[in-house]
Amino acid sequence: MVGQAEIDARPLETALYLVATPIGNLGDITLRALETLAGADVLACEDTRVSRVLLERYGIRQRPVPYHEHNAAEAGPRLIEALEAGQSVALISDAGTPLVSDPGYRLVGQALERGIRVVPIPGPSAVLAALTASGLPSDAFLFAGFLPVKDGQRRARLEALKAVPATLIFFESPRRVADTLEAMAGIYGDRPAAVARELTKTYEEMRTAKLEALAAHYARAPTPKGEIVICIGPPEEAASTSPEDVDRLLLSLASEMPASKAAAEAARMTGGQKPALYRRLLELKEDGDA
Repeated sequence: MVGQAEIDARPLETALYLVATPIGNLGDITLRALETLAGADVLACEDTRVSRVLLERYGIRQRPVPYHEHNAAEAGPRLIEALEAGQSVALISDAGTPLVSDPGYRLVGQALERGIRVVPIPGPSAVLAALTASGLPSDAFLFAGFLPVKDGQRRARLEALKAVPATLIFFESPRRVADTLEAMAGIYGDRPAAVARELTKTYEEMRTAKLEALAAHYARAPTPKGEIVICIGPPEEAASTSPEDVDRLLLSLASEMPASKAAAEAARMTGGQKPALYRRLLELKEDGDA
């Protein structure tokens, strides 16, 4: 039921339906999603208690069954059996789009291996909501999920993503957000960033600043509440160096050090390849002697 209007749930074809649900505001659900939840033969969810709040809000009488990280090995085969028996199965997570930081991808893989149709029902996504409101470049982005809890592993993961030429997006626990931002500022420098909290909810907050300022704020602020999304802008593009500039640099360095060392230093400064720079320096010297 939407408002005072009742919508009939039409029978669904046999398929695994991946249904996006609200990330906070229950009004952020599509009519197609509601029809699918009401019409599915089986409704699988991450937490039945959470899902019942949404179902009751819209008068959907489905009895959801749990499918989550801890029971996927047992629940997954039962859902596949239902699909192979000709039933329709709708899969939802606690919030947002299924398969984003949950084990649903295993079920999708099993369905595809058996030739079962998989149908996405798009809708809310915390990743896209945070990205679009952050003011950071959105033409290329990488969702990196939750970082490891241990400091060493977390830093290693951040280092591995340092050179990715895209906006980075992470989920983080409120308890760890201060430590994570400190690590990010230490590794990524003062890149522009944003911290989104409680998206679409009453106390929604989007804080944008450079990483060091965000790290300083959360280091002294009380532990925040709610779901956290961190967005970090891509690394700055290195200024391109013209061939003429490289030639001048090589000759300048060669006046102070041996050719091999000059080529190595030029490679470090420009990002070029030492062998090519060395050959170019020899050419310049030959031209100068001619």
